[in-house]
Amino acid sequence: MQQGLDRLVHEDKYPAALAAAVGRDGRTRNYASGVADLRTGAKAPVDGQVRAGSNTKTFAATVVLQLVGEGKVDLDAPIEKYLPKLVRGEGIDGRRITVRQLLQHTSGLPEYSDAIGDLTGKDRHTYLQPRTLLDTALAHKALFAPGTGWSYSNTNYLLAGLIVEKVTGRPLSEQITHRIIRRLGLRHTSFPGAGDERIREAHPQGYFAAKPGAPLENITEMDPSWGWAAGQVISTPSELNRFFAALFDGKLLKPAQLVQMRTTVKVPDSLGLGPGARYGLGVTSTPLSCGGLMWGHGGDIPGYKTRPGVTDDGRAVTIAVTADGAPTKQGPVDVKALLDAALCKK
Repeated sequence: MQQGLDRLVHEDKYPAALAAAVGRDGRTRNYASGVADLRTGAKAPVDGQVRAGSNTKTFAATVVLQLVGEGKVDLDAPIEKYLPKLVRGEGIDGRRITVRQLLQHTSGLPEYSDAIGDLTGKDRHTYLQPRTLLDTALAHKALFAPGTGWSYSNTNYLLAGLIVEKVTGRPLSEQITHRIIRRLGLRHTSFPGAGDERIREAHPQGYFAAKPGAPLENITEMDPSWGWAAGQVISTPSELNRFFAALFDGKLLKPAQLVQMRTTVKVPDSLGLGPGARYGLGVTSTPLSCGGLMWGHGGDIPGYKTRPGVTDDGRAVTIAVTADGAPTKQGPVDVKALLDAALCKK
């Protein structure tokens, strides 16, 4: 693992690479390579905080499925039941889209993040409310009729978050914190409050390269509100391992809802998850080179890229690198290869 992280830094030019691994013996081992800050040269902190990006979707899906288990949400009910008259647009009708289709990315809803400005420039300091994001999405036509295709869209999880708030009468951030973060004792994981642009604990700086070989820009401080239910969580590699391991060990969901979460559909190879990758309800499954499946999600957000993976026999690995918009073309492939190698190591 240490050698692999060193390669990510020295060959793929990520400023820092962090990892946490839980082996068959149940022990957690943490690793770090590179620098936390290109300006000062300070060493990358072991198990430092990073923006977890789209791993937030798994947190949000878990809360929705907890509400399903409590009889408060029906996976196959139209979202109109919870958000009446809210979801309308060209080819878009909340009466024809189910909660399951949101979590599974089979709703056909367009992607709001393609139309909200330059998130790696000055617009990264703009606070965006969920309803503003939704209005942006609904100004575009549907990609396909619900249930007839698959397309990854943050808009799906934006609506999942709004359903959580409507059903519980409480903020999504509170529900994720109460139902998952505090329940598991994740002391270094948080859902940042409105206007909070900082990463509060020890962390490597986040960088962005517009294209491979371009200069790296420090974009650590940003308003993550545009990610909300789809990408706002901050965590550490070891705590992402703990979250995903607890989730698949049945500590957060009832058996029936965990089965639903693990029921997957094929995804296009163009998504870049790897051959044979499939998507469930807020989780992905990917075949390992040594056999069996790796479960997780993954998150890319300006400044950080995180890749967690857990197996049914208790192994868990999360790798985080401090650049989204890879410094080299090979970088994303090498991160996935290292994750596979770490989980397959005897």
